[in-house]
Amino acid sequence: MKIEILGSGCAKCKQLAASTETAVKELNLSAEIVKVTEMEKITGYGVMMTPALVIDGVVVSGGRALKPDEIKKLLLEKGTNHEKQSPRGNCGCCGA
Repeated sequence: MKIEILGSGCAKCKQLAASTETAVKELNLSAEIVKVTEMEKITGYGVMMTPALVIDGVVVSGGRALKPDEIKKLLLEKGTNHEKQSPRGNCGCCGA
């Protein structure tokens, strides 16, 4: 799983990054967390307000710093969606 934190590095961006790291750790997930600060890449996702959270290439939140419990819910929903995509439990996009 690849998780991207989109933002300039402001306080809210740092808070979202910390909350994401906490959520991933509490769920014991294997995930790559990447901080994206380049405006070209951020606007490439169609994001107009940061911070934003991207899971496996899909923007799931923008304009606010989510709390760890909110992020855990999004991560668990993402996992459920992957299971629905493939009856064998292997997603074609990321292998989850």
